Order: sequence, then structure tokens, then C-alpha cells
Amino acid sequence: MKKLRYIGLVLRVMPIVLVLSGCCTYSRPGKKLNNPNSYCGSDSEKIEKALVYAAKNQLPLEITARCAPDGRSYWLLDRAILLPGNMELQIVDCKIKLSDRSRDNFIRSANCIAGLDRIAKVKNIKIRGIGKAVLEGADHPRATGDSGKKLGVKTYGTDAGKAGEVQIGNWRNIGILLADVDDFEISNLTIIDSHCWAISLEYCRRGKVKDIQFYSSGSTEIDGKPELTLNQDGLDLRRGCQYIDIENITGWAGDDLIALTAIGTDIKGRSGSEKSSMFSAPERRGADDDTHHINIRNVYGFSAGNCNIIRLLNNRGVKIHHVTIENLNDRSPSALQNRAAVRIGDRNYGGYAAIGDTHNITIRNIHSNADAAIFIQGTLADSVIEDVKLRRHWATVFSIAEGMKALRNVKLPANLIDKATRLKTSTPEPKRYDDSNWVQLYYPEPPHIREVILKKYSKSAK
Repeated sequence: MKKLRYIGLVLRVMPIVLVLSGCCTYSRPGKKLNNPNSYCGSDSEKIEKALVYAAKNQLPLEITARCAPDGRSYWLLDRAILLPGNMELQIVDCKIKLSDRSRDNFIRSANCIAGLDRIAKVKNIKIRGIGKAVLEGADHPRATGDSGKKLGVKTYGTDAGKAGEVQIGNWRNIGILLADVDDFEISNLTIIDSHCWAISLEYCRRGKVKDIQFYSSGSTEIDGKPELTLNQDGLDLRRGCQYIDIENITGWAGDDLIALTAIGTDIKGRSGSEKSSMFSAPERRGADDDTHHINIRNVYGFSAGNCNIIRLLNNRGVKIHHVTIENLNDRSPSALQNRAAVRIGDRNYGGYAAIGDTHNITIRNIHSNADAAIFIQGTLADSVIEDVKLRRHWATVFSIAEGMKALRNVKLPANLIDKATRLKTSTPEPKRYDDSNWVQLYYPEPPHIREVILKKYSKSAK
């Protein structure tokens, strides 16, 4: 009888002990072992244990609000969540935040192994937010910016000047990084204050990116002081991205909101270089380097860093073709004017693409507040641009850096003058946006950094 009483006491006390240790779902029946709340350890360790179980049992990795006696409901990552093929990550009504110890991505495809000539291709990775799913950068990022930015000089990073630490940004600063992934989905996420590009895809095919909100400004308030956090693009498609649908993108980014950057290179190396913002090895793959059959629809946002809303950039023999950009609504506040709503080409980053290397681009239904609605700083062939509207009478509908010789068989809007640079007639000044919900903070150095915070969103995100 005493033995039975002892066993009963243990069974009653055990759930309390487990709750106090942070393993809260052990105290409830029907616990989910594919949920990190069912495990002990650091937040990253809990998630990794749940991921192992989910992969073994062909279940989704389900991350719900953190349950622990310290009362913190969001997860703090010390290292990236590494997703293998045939895996679905569900982020359910919770926030995942990078810790100040982390110098890594939020999420990365697990095939990203450094030191290879070419990483192995994987299939079927899905990253889905359910309800309000938030990814947020660290309070004190160890590094920000891309590989062209030195920490502490051009962009913020607590690793600046520390012996043994890489002193430039690289691919670890990216928020979500997928490389050589076929049949993927990234959906219904809010990404705040990413340390570099919020989402970057390399050699990814047959995928969907939809219902994504970006909130980064190129400047992050750290200990009450604005600090430069550069290269905060929203979504970047690098070389080799093909057959991808992008839709319902909102918010603002510190750099370009969406960028297709198929930039050629003659550099030799292996995957995972600490000197690169791209994980894949730089060697050429022929036609597999090209980015094509990309559909971008329903974009409602702007660049808080006065860059571009959508940018296409290719050169050195790498092609971009069969891209549709449709239904872009520039949501920049009245005091902010982006360089372009859609920009194609650049004289930098290796120079202009040869005429014919950027072709079959369809751009339609563009509502722009930018300096130029469409800016061609390169070449364009066999393309259609139609239904472009300005909201500011002093702006330009269409600008070509190299003149009409840079175009070949491009159908332009009928309301352009012979040089295709400005509207025939001025349009009236549009009705000013209702700015009552906006808080605008302007920092004097450098002048292009203008952090724009939506007050009602900031309150809900605390």
C-alpha cells in the first residue's frame, strides 16, 4: 500500500517538475513530439529535437508559442533551423527571434554544406505561417549587411573589431536561405529587422512565395540609437531561380523590396565561403544559371531606403527572361520617393547585360510614386510595358539611361513622347495619403536613411 501511495505521489509531482524545467507539454495528455514545447534544453535544442522526430515520422515541425516558466512566449534562436527535403515547418501564431549570440539565418535548407563544388539538390520544403507568424532580428546583431560591407564601418555588428570573427557580412546574415531546392513554398510570414536580405533563393525551382510582409528600414534602433543595418532587401532571387510564383508582398524594406539578381561571375571557389553573400559555389552552370519564368503579382509596398520596389539585374552572359510583373502599388508615404518602381539593369555589379540577355519581360498595372516608374539602366528586348500610372506629376513614367538604342522590340505605353522619357501631359497632384497612422523619423547621416514605422503595427508587434 505504501508503495502504491509513493507511486501516486510521484505521478502527481512529476508534471509540476517538468513544467518548472520548461518541458510544459509533458504535463498535458496528447503532447505533440513534433512541437519543441515537448522538450528540454535551449530554444534551439528544443526545436532541433522536435525536427528530428518530425522528419523521422513524416510529420510537420510545428512551432507554437513558447511555453516556459520564465513567461517568455517567443523563441530565441542561437543557430539556424536546418530543414531537410520533404519537410514542412509550421509557425503557428508565434514569434521566432534571433538571439544576440546568433550569427546565423533564421531558417536554411539543410543541404547547405560548406566546401562543396555543388551542393546536393533537395525537394519539397515548405515554410508556412499560420495565424500571425513573425521572424525578427536580434536586439544586438553580431553582423549585418552583405559581403561588401565592413562591420562597424558601413553597417552595424557587435562582432566589429573582434579577433577571430569575420569582419564583413555574408550569407549567414540572410533571414531565410534556400539553395538548390525544388518544389518549395514560403508563405504567410512577417519578417522584421532582418540582418540582410530577408529571404534569398539560389538555384530554386518550381516554388511559391506568397503573403509575406517585410518591415525593415536600413536603420534599426539599438539601445535607443539608430544604427545602420544595410542591404535589408525583402526577397532576393539569385542565379538559377526558375518557375516561381511570387504574390501578395506587402510592407517595406531597407533596400529593394524584391530583387532578381542573376549576376555572372568569374570567381572560383566552393560553397559556403565566409566572404560571400551567396552560399552556392560561384562556378558557372550554363543555362542553369539563368533566371526565368517568374511571376510577380500584387505587390503593395516600398523601399524605406529610397531604392527600388522591384529590381531585375543580370549581366556577364547570365539571362533573365519570361518575367511578369503585374499589379504593383507603390505605398510610400508622401515624404518618401523611391528611385524606381521597377528598375532593370545597372552599370555597376559587372556592367550592362548584352542586348537580348534580358528579354520577354511583361510589366503592367504599375501605380508609382517613385522618381521613375520604370527605369531601364541596361538593355531590354522583346518585352511589353503597359498601364503605368503616376501619382506625382513631377515624376517620370519611363527613363532609359542609354537611350532607345538599349531597347529592341519593346512595346511601350502609348502616352509617352518620342524619346519615351516623360508623360505627354502633366497629371494633377494626387490626393495625399492619410498619414495619421504613420510615424516618420529622419536621421541626418546618411541622408537616404529614413526609417518609416507604422504606428499601429508597432503597437501590435510588441
